Amino acid sequence: MLNRIVTVAALAAGGILLSNQLKKKRGSGASSSVEESIEVNVPISTAYNQWTQFEDFPKFMESVHEVRQVDDTHLHWRADVAGKEKEWDVEITEQIPDKRIAWHSTSGVPNGGVVTFHKISDSATRIMLQMDYQPETTLEQLGDAFGAVRMEARGNLQRFKEMLEARGRETGAWRGAVAQH
Repeated sequence: MLNRIVTVAALAAGGILLSNQLKKKRGSGASSSVEESIEVNVPISTAYNQWTQFEDFPKFMESVHEVRQVDDTHLHWRADVAGKEKEWDVEITEQIPDKRIAWHSTSGVPNGGVVTFHKISDSATRIMLQMDYQPETTLEQLGDAFGAVRMEARGNLQRFKEMLEARGRETGAWRGAVAQH
């Protein structure tokens, strides 16, 4: 009996905290952020070169169906967001070989961020992902409150690591630079 009361109390408290968190986010219209990093056992140029193969993203990003490179600085994405398929366009605002790639959405799902590459040794690289996004629907806000985007980002980085280390080399490279406007 006591266990049941404790469980109900914990669920009620969790529900109140979640409700308050959702109200704060909804009221302010503020975006959410994710920061994740991973160490991959490949040289920095290999990690960077593979990341520039945007059309390969569906191979390691679970919810991504397609990324189509329109030109050097524009991508079109199609992915599941909180169980619903959505599409959006992205502009790459900065790209420095072996250092960083920054982007922001220009239509559809509001998001932006940067991926940076840090040399640990000649055969190891730390990849850091920082992303801001704005949950649009109640379901997206609920998933955000439970850390779904953070868990997905962590899983995507882990699958990127596994794919790249298993192969040992990149599938291609784009070494051009894009300067911030």
